Amino acid sequence: MRPIILTILSAAVLAAAPAAASAREKLAPEDQLAKLLKDRVAGEPQNCITLSSVTSSQVIDKTAIVYKIGGTYWVNRPKGAESLDDDDVLVTKTTGSQLCSIDTVQLHDRSSHFWTGFVSLGEFVPYRKVKTASGQ
Repeated sequence: MRPIILTILSAAVLAAAPAAASAREKLAPEDQLAKLLKDRVAGEPQNCITLSSVTSSQVIDKTAIVYKIGGTYWVNRPKGAESLDDDDVLVTKTTGSQLCSIDTVQLHDRSSHFWTGFVSLGEFVPYRKVKTASGQ
């Protein structure tokens, strides 16, 4: 009986080790955003972006939603950002073809399938790669 208990405890410790290691490696939200925007420069904030042009979106916990259009990252720091969780599904209801600073985004928990809140979008700040003298 004792060897079985030791085997189960050993397996539990080994299973928990990768989770503990990844928890230590996770960057703070502002650092995660800075890493994503590395080598990019902020442009003039805009009130709206064309929703059909968005190719992906990423939630930065309690900080921002980053929309990608082509090579540009559009960073939105919504009111209520402390509700943002990178595991939430974003549900956006718009009345037109644009996503604007007056729109709200509902948050839906991926695991429990419950609504967890909403955020009110702010301005969209474009971040583009810096062009160097060599054209890159």
